[in-house]
Amino acid sequence: MTIFDETDTLNNGVKIPRFALGVWEIPDGEVAKAVESAIDLGYRHIDTAQAYGNERGVGEGLKNSSIPRDQIFVNSKVEAELKTYDEAKKSIDESLSKLDLDYLDMMIIHNPQPWKEVNQSDDRHFEGNLEAWRALEDAMKEGKLRAIGVSSFQKIDLENIMNNSSTKPAVNQILCHIGATPMDLIKYSQDQGIVVEAFSPIAHGAMMQDERIKQMADKYNVSVPQLAIRYDWQLNTVVLPKAANPKHMKSNAEIDFVISDEDMNTLESIKSIDYGASSKYPVFGGKY
Repeated sequence: MTIFDETDTLNNGVKIPRFALGVWEIPDGEVAKAVESAIDLGYRHIDTAQAYGNERGVGEGLKNSSIPRDQIFVNSKVEAELKTYDEAKKSIDESLSKLDLDYLDMMIIHNPQPWKEVNQSDDRHFEGNLEAWRALEDAMKEGKLRAIGVSSFQKIDLENIMNNSSTKPAVNQILCHIGATPMDLIKYSQDQGIVVEAFSPIAHGAMMQDERIKQMADKYNVSVPQLAIRYDWQLNTVVLPKAANPKHMKSNAEIDFVISDEDMNTLESIKSIDYGASSKYPVFGGKY
């Protein structure tokens, strides 16, 4: 069994490959080649979003692949700004059209808050998220989606969904990497039967400059990205490293080593990381 064969079972019985290709910031005109390369290497899980502006290219890459559609897990995300039932419902159909797919394996709410409010507002948009969630539920009932979930939801946001709907989120996709490991949220989500997905496992490349992490990678004779991805893997998360270069895709998947419990604790104790130029993004603490 390779890393690409390893799966988790979502709370509705759907299997999700634990290793995925993230495609944030890969332009629509280039992403088809990246998706096709990843699938050729063995990737069976592709993670995109409406906000990435590359769903059309992802669909093209899937079509160009020789692997049957039902063997590839495809996820997209409802834009964080869409907080009404009608907007979310329309966007789901638009995603399917752009991807040129009959169904998506999963679709999730991209953020509980519109991006312009992240790190600037206490409004959690409880009602709006329930409206978007209802649109996802209906799309799943119609066979357009196999599973539904959320992204960057805190405990209070998850409780809002679970207490006010009949469908528990299948996943919570969160920022999780060395230097930013929200253990309480990970444990709470997993205790609720919600699979945790770790996005930006390499902190958008920021940790490549961190001497503490480089020293630990040297100890295991691996690269910083490999150490970072393995760290998230050992937290029992689905890991979503972004890559456009096939060499990086291949290297990212070579995590056949084990970080000791002591070293996992050391890495978990790192509480901050310098995001550099990436700190402008809301997910890394920035503001629009």
